[in-house]
Order: sequence, then C-alpha cells, then structure tokens
Amino acid sequence: MRSAASLIAVAVLLIVAALAAAAPWLMPGHDDTAVRFAAAAIFVASYTALAIGKVPGLSIDRAGVALVGACLMVACGAMPLPDAYKAVDFDTITLLLGMMIVVANLRLSGFFAMTNAWVARHAHRPLVLLLAIVAVSGLFSAFLVNDAICLVLAPLVVELAVGMRRNPLPYLLAVAMASNVGSAATITGNPQNMMIGSFSHIPYAAFAASLAPVAAAGLVLTVVMLAALHRTEFCRGAGRLDLHPPRARTHTALLLRALAATAALVVLFFAGQPPAKAAIIIGALLLLTRRVRSTRVYAEIDWSLLLMFAGLFIIVGGAERVLLTPAIVQDVSGLHLASLPVLSVVTAVLSNLVSNVPAVLMLRPFVATLPDPATAWKAVAMASTLAGNFTILGSVANLIVVEQAARRGVTIGFWDYFRVGAPLTALTIVLGTLWLMR
Repeated sequence: MRSAASLIAVAVLLIVAALAAAAPWLMPGHDDTAVRFAAAAIFVASYTALAIGKVPGLSIDRAGVALVGACLMVACGAMPLPDAYKAVDFDTITLLLGMMIVVANLRLSGFFAMTNAWVARHAHRPLVLLLAIVAVSGLFSAFLVNDAICLVLAPLVVELAVGMRRNPLPYLLAVAMASNVGSAATITGNPQNMMIGSFSHIPYAAFAASLAPVAAAGLVLTVVMLAALHRTEFCRGAGRLDLHPPRARTHTALLLRALAATAALVVLFFAGQPPAKAAIIIGALLLLTRRVRSTRVYAEIDWSLLLMFAGLFIIVGGAERVLLTPAIVQDVSGLHLASLPVLSVVTAVLSNLVSNVPAVLMLRPFVATLPDPATAWKAVAMASTLAGNFTILGSVANLIVVEQAARRGVTIGFWDYFRVGAPLTALTIVLGTLWLMR
C-alpha cells in the first residue's frame, strides 16, 4: 500500500513538472498565463518537497530538488538562463564555502577533539558539563557555521556522556539548541544569516551588536530549560563526574595555523571587510600547506548545501519575476509586516513550514519594501534562526545531531526535542522581538 502511494506521488509530481515546463508550448497564444502557471506549479512543488525533505519513492535529496526546480524554471521560460546566473547570490555561496574550509582545517587539526577533552577534564558535575557544552556549541556557532559545528560536536558529546555514564540525550539536545541560538549572534553563524547579510548589507559589527545579546540570553535560557525538564539528570542524585579522557591527538603546526586564520578572519569581519571576501581569501590561504592534502579538506565541505542554495536562488527568482505582481505585494502589506511582532511570528511560522533558508528567500521582496528594512532583516534573522528549535525538523543542525546520535545508538525522539524546544523557541523569540523594539 505504501509503495503504491509513493509511486502515485512520484507520478503526480513528474506530471506536474512536465506540464509546468511544457506549459508555454501547450498553451500557444497565452504565453504570460502559461509561464505564470508553470512558475507557480514549480514553486509550490519544489517548496513542498523541500519542506518534506524528500520525494516519496525517489532517492533525491533537498539539493537535488532545488536543482530540478531551478532547471524547470529555466525550461518553462520563467527565468531565462542569463537571468538565472544573475539570480544566484554568489556572495552567500562564497562566504559559506570559505567558512567551511576554515572549519575543516580546525577539525582536521584536532582542535575540537582537544576542546572536548578539556571539557571532560574540568566538568566535574552534570550541570557544569551542560553549561560547558552549551557555551562551546553556542560560542563556536556564533562565528562558524552552526551546521558544521553540530557535525563535529555531536559524536564527541555522545562519546563524552557515555564515558561518564550519563544519559547523552540532554547533552545532545544542548548541542543542537545552543548551536541554533548561538548562531543568531552574527552574520556567519548560519546560512540564512549569511544570506541576510548579503541582501541587507548590514555591517558585521552592527549585526552582532543587535543580536549577540539575544543569543547570550537565549543560551542562558537553554541551560535553564534543559536543567528544568531533565531534573533527574541534573538535580536528583547528580553526583561527581570522573573521567580521564585520553590525550586528544592534535597536529600542532596545523592547529596553530588554523587558530591564527580563524582569529584573523574574525578581526577582518569586525574591521568592516566584506565577509565573503575575507572568508574565501583566508580559506584559500589555508589550502597552501604541505601537511594536509586538499582532497581531505574538500571531503569536509558540504557541497550539496551549496548546490541547494544555488537552486533556491533561481527558483525564488523565477517566481518573483513572473508571480510577484503589485496586487500581491499590496495583499502581503496588509499583514502589517512593518510591525516587528507580526514579522517575527510570520517568519517563525514560515520557517517551520518550509525551513529557515527558503523562508528568508520568500520574505526577501517584502522586507525590502518596509520602512526600516535593516531592523526588519534583523528580526527575520532572529526569528528564522530561533524558530529552528521548535521541532526536531526545524533546522538542518537538529537533523545532523539526530543522525550522528543514531549512528552511535542514541535515539532522539520528536517529543524528546519538542518538550524543550517549543517553549524555548517561544521565550527566545519574544525576548528577541522585545529587544529589537527597544
């Protein structure tokens, strides 16, 4: 029965895609109508598949869905190929690529393993361990890409918690939730902030000054919520932790080089250098070494995420080009998006429906028309990032932690996440909105 339903879903999707791409030829004399129909069908089908994360019956992932959707936008005429090239925001992709290279070098140098060993040696109580994990995950995610931080920290935290004979669940939740909250602090914290930085041209320091306090308060709330809802682990009979982990294997020269590059990168960001330019130059310089083959660094890069971004830019660009009429803009303006509470709620809901990166792209043309677009973009960045904590499906970072935990025999259920993440999301978004309205 399930197989038949999957096949039907695949058939419907393929038929819709084929009709959409062929619409201009199937409806001669109605070119504009046909293209609008095609663009709408492709947009809805693509975003539905992106929200679900897959196409039933097919082995295609989100990156593949974005690529197919982009190609169909070009095929139906909604986005001519030269315009499709222009629709891709290469500042965002360049920044993300540069940051991935920096994180790869930190990981290969043993920096994260060394940090994990240091935490193990100094955290002698469960609550102190929780505090350390939240601080490490939140701080690293503030300046480096949170998805990459979760990929690195999740297996280390499982190993740490099991070695201390503790329940790994709350500590893994801490990794995911703190990475989401911490990444709200800066433009380089997560992919959607990178896009917002590119769209809005808000200086790195100004962005951090506005949202770093929200992230800091959110990390405190993360500790409080996890401790309160896992009292057995942190309050009842929580004895002293004793673990003497083996010395972390590090490559000293590579470690010093990677740390120096990271420090230089952060300085350049706050000095006002364009983030994409600074990140790709520092990342490229890190490839000039005899100690690590470039292929090892390339293996650490999430190429599928870069592909998904390129496809999404074209899908949304095509939809804007043929569907975003003045009447639609007028209707959306009736939602009062200029009000920060309304904008925060709309962003949070949309982020949980289609994921945060597509949500930001959908909101882009409307935010640009608001009276104070800079503050509005900060609200979108805050709400789309913090909304990632609402459910286990709220962000890619969450899914990475769940997947890494499952590979090591630890199951994180939907309710396990939701009972902490939902109230944490509501509290942090309210706090962030009030802060931006001050």
